[in-house]
Amino acid sequence: MAWVSFDIFRTLGFADTLQLKPEQLFKYRDQIGAADWVLFPEYWQLNALRYGLNAKVFPSEASYHLGHNKIEMTRAFELVAPSHTPLTIIQANTPDNAEQLWQQMLLPFVAKLPKSSQGDGVWLINDKQDWREYLHRSDVLYVQEYLPIDRDIRIVIIGDQLIAAYWRQQATRGFYNNVSKGGFIDRSPVPQPAIDLALNLAKTLGINHAGFDIAMVGDHPYILEFNRLFGNQGIEGGDARLRDAIIDYLNRESTPTGPNFPNRPISNRRPLKRAA
Repeated sequence: MAWVSFDIFRTLGFADTLQLKPEQLFKYRDQIGAADWVLFPEYWQLNALRYGLNAKVFPSEASYHLGHNKIEMTRAFELVAPSHTPLTIIQANTPDNAEQLWQQMLLPFVAKLPKSSQGDGVWLINDKQDWREYLHRSDVLYVQEYLPIDRDIRIVIIGDQLIAAYWRQQATRGFYNNVSKGGFIDRSPVPQPAIDLALNLAKTLGINHAGFDIAMVGDHPYILEFNRLFGNQGIEGGDARLRDAIIDYLNRESTPTGPNFPNRPISNRRPLKRAA
């Protein structure tokens, strides 16, 4: 295999892989253009790689474009899984819209920034003062119904495979389930409907590297969001498990199949020159 990676920490130990820093994009243009795969570019590199060099990128374009902005993500969820998407309203931040939403939403409700992760940029709105503070933080009003839960589920999918599924119990400070915000991992069995929902969303939307966050209200799963880049705290086997899954997926996607093509990994590519 002849791959290029822009994230050495996620591709440490990958064979025949040129490890680059994002700012080396232009210096190694020829090597990048000749690579079978370009791995983990930064978001600002994506369009240049796809349209300038016709590079084959992992994670997928959908993983980047939908994962970059909660507005785009939520609209996609509402189209393909409306019954599994919490009630969400997205409007420009104007005085009229702010007042309308305040009158419309039942307390408490959730307000988010369109671009945030690891629990940052998410608030529980309990009163008018919470709402005023949020209004000063975002140009876009993104509000969502509050689901009565004290834990959620993280489901990790790479390619078309389930890698991990575990509960995240709420932090002692309340509301947040993210491990980075004090939530903790619970390895009790995860309901199959939550796993099925994550796998279906990944397949339908073309997302091939993500941690999906799903809430269970009774027996019904709701999709909260997904993260293109996610931590490994709850994944048995950690980084090694993730790397093995990525390599397996990339090899399967690189190998022609059918009666005239043996299904085996590509191994006869010349290695790329290493970065100086």
